[in-house]
Amino acid sequence: MPLLAVNGIEVAYGPIMAIRGASFDVAEAEVVLITGDGGSGKTTLLAAISGLVPPRAGEVIYRRRSIVGLAPHAIVRQGIGHCPQSRRLFSRMTVRENLELGGYTQRDRWQLRRDIAEACELFPILGGRMSQAATALSVAEQQMLAVARALVGRPRLLLLDEPSTGMLPPVARQLFDVIGLLTARGIAAVVVEQAGRVGMVGAARRWLMEEGQLRLS
Repeated sequence: MPLLAVNGIEVAYGPIMAIRGASFDVAEAEVVLITGDGGSGKTTLLAAISGLVPPRAGEVIYRRRSIVGLAPHAIVRQGIGHCPQSRRLFSRMTVRENLELGGYTQRDRWQLRRDIAEACELFPILGGRMSQAATALSVAEQQMLAVARALVGRPRLLLLDEPSTGMLPPVARQLFDVIGLLTARGIAAVVVEQAGRVGMVGAARRWLMEEGQLRLS
């Protein structure tokens, strides 16, 4: 039984069909890549999984239970972290405060501090920037913070929407190396990326999305 199974998902914005019967699955601790041109529906697909956009039809099964209809915060509590496109950091807050908000579901403050420390081990540059505002970071550092914030929520599945946006190839490669390390911790990932960076993502399986459909695997 896969960790995540997306079956025949359809999403519409008014009369416009954004997702047309998309189906795929993700195994435990697996990295799956979805690529395609802009406007092909990749971002909407991740939003439907994380509860940000309600699907018109189909189902999303996570750990053998349907999560369709759950609020986004409830889906986070189930163990799905979402790192959205353009990072969506809290710009007026510090690096530490952004990381703490990533663990808002945790009640154990000691464990939260430990999870933040572990996230900073993956992205050491953040450890020296904890008191700085998120906007003071470079684009690459902000993306690292966005991924680290999602990890502090202790997900079993991480959704990453074009994480290398704005990064030079060597820096993007470092980020993808870290994502690959997450599988050793039992974390699965769905990575949406630009076609030009497909080779950097160490994915077990890859999908091509066109016009709202997953056409090739």
